[in-house]
Amino acid sequence: MDTSTFIDRIISVMDVFINWIIVELYTIVLIVCGIVISYTIIGTTMIYCNRHIYFVDKDEQLIIENLTEITVVHGPKVTCLPPWIKSCEKKKVLSLSMAEYCVVKNILSGKKRIEVGPKMVFLQPYDHIEKDKYGEKRREAIALKANEYVRFLDNLSGAIRIEYGEKGGVVPNPDEILMDGGKKQAMDLQVFEYVKVQNKRTGAVRTERGEKLVYLGEFDVFLGSKKTAVEVDDETSVLIRNKRTGQQSLVTEKMLFIPSDDEEIIEVRSLIKLADYEACIVRDKQGKELFFYGSNDEQRSFFLPPHSEIVPLLWSRGRRRERRDLRITKIDLRPMYMSFEFNCRTNDNVELVLEGSFFWEVIDLEAMVKFTNDTTGDVCNHARSRFIEKVSKVTLQDFMTKFNVIAEEVHKEDESNFYGQRGVKIHSLEVTGYHCAEPSTAMILEQIIQETTNRMNRLQQQESENEVQLNQIRGDIDEEKARSQLLRIQAENSNARSKMEGMVEAERVRSFLTELGEAFPDMDMKTKISIWNTLRKEDALKAISTGNAKLYFTPRDVNLSIENHDHTHDSGSSWVDGVQSTDE
Repeated sequence: MDTSTFIDRIISVMDVFINWIIVELYTIVLIVCGIVISYTIIGTTMIYCNRHIYFVDKDEQLIIENLTEITVVHGPKVTCLPPWIKSCEKKKVLSLSMAEYCVVKNILSGKKRIEVGPKMVFLQPYDHIEKDKYGEKRREAIALKANEYVRFLDNLSGAIRIEYGEKGGVVPNPDEILMDGGKKQAMDLQVFEYVKVQNKRTGAVRTERGEKLVYLGEFDVFLGSKKTAVEVDDETSVLIRNKRTGQQSLVTEKMLFIPSDDEEIIEVRSLIKLADYEACIVRDKQGKELFFYGSNDEQRSFFLPPHSEIVPLLWSRGRRRERRDLRITKIDLRPMYMSFEFNCRTNDNVELVLEGSFFWEVIDLEAMVKFTNDTTGDVCNHARSRFIEKVSKVTLQDFMTKFNVIAEEVHKEDESNFYGQRGVKIHSLEVTGYHCAEPSTAMILEQIIQETTNRMNRLQQQESENEVQLNQIRGDIDEEKARSQLLRIQAENSNARSKMEGMVEAERVRSFLTELGEAFPDMDMKTKISIWNTLRKEDALKAISTGNAKLYFTPRDVNLSIENHDHTHDSGSSWVDGVQSTDE
């Protein structure tokens, strides 16, 4: 084989090989391109499916915003979205329990509806759930007890709807709002209680009285809280006003009083009771003053009539009557004490502060009310003027010695009829103390008073000593008189006793001698007397033997000799006749 042929054959083989390689490469490229295209198609499909295919569960809904409208797909469902949409959103639906509800509003129509549980709330296109003031979508339904109720106001029609207990699951309508801030309790009235209720639409007022539960109507409001009825008895009455006629009346009939629809209670009045020594003043509707006295049986207890009032007296108080705030409604007509204090100046220009008291009483109440409105102030001011007049005419020394006389003159020498014109009687006026207004003068006066007091104490002490001595002398005299009287009485008693004993003894002797003479007629008198004496000695011995007495017989009575024996003691002393002696 020549070289050219060989080369041609090699070239042809190489061409075949190259073509094969080119075919294989093209096949590989086609395969790779197919794989890439397949994966691209698969990926694009998966992406499309992921974005346009949704699996909606039972508690979900899919909200699709198309180019011109919104559609909603409720679960459970598998849905494929169209290719041309603005957005879509899968949401959990609101689940409501038995006692819950929500308000759903359509934003296109503006209408609202109430969804009440238990249920799942699937929203329609353009719906949304309104939140309450706490930002919650779920709202609690109202549960009413037997004594509870709730009122709803419809904002569109203005109608009021009332739901009464005992009930659960009470919810408002879409356009209704709660009145009264929520559920209300009915007012429970006992048998002695009542409450006023007004209808705002008609203005009528009615009285609800117990025993009951009071529920408000559509236009009702309570006029205040519940009130207690008034127990009208012997000591309690009620002043009422009729709102329709405007007239007042006093209810005194015994009852449990509850005002009617047109009546209101102005005041509960207690029985005014006056003691025998008390009085009061009542001003009636004509302005006339009436005087009531406890001493009159028909006036001692009464109820204050309508349009009348107790007239108070405003008197001054304090020792200087500097405050006029003593309010008196019952005047005490008994005599009483009233203290005072004021300044005055003597003739020698010493300013004194006088302290004292009045003993006074009101004797004419009508005259007092007619002429003064401050009785205590007028009495004290007049007395002060009189004291200033009297004290200014005497010196300090004269005043100190006769200030009580000056006080008596101030009272008794007053001819102005000032007190009588005001219905007051002054029984006595006394100065209980005084002191100087200036400290230096008060110190000198204190020294004078101290010296006077010391002198009086010394005199009193001397008088006490003299009185003690005089009483002692009088006691001695009385003692001697008593002793003399005792001796005289003792002597009289002794004489009487001796006389009686002599009479008894004489009777004994006479009886003895008479009996002895009858027994021994021949016995002479001397023998009889000797026998009597012997018997008397025997009686004497018996009397002595029964006691602690010692009997001594003389040698004349018995044959007795007395010897003197001298006994020597160891110490050198001796006993002679029972007496111890010492040898010198």
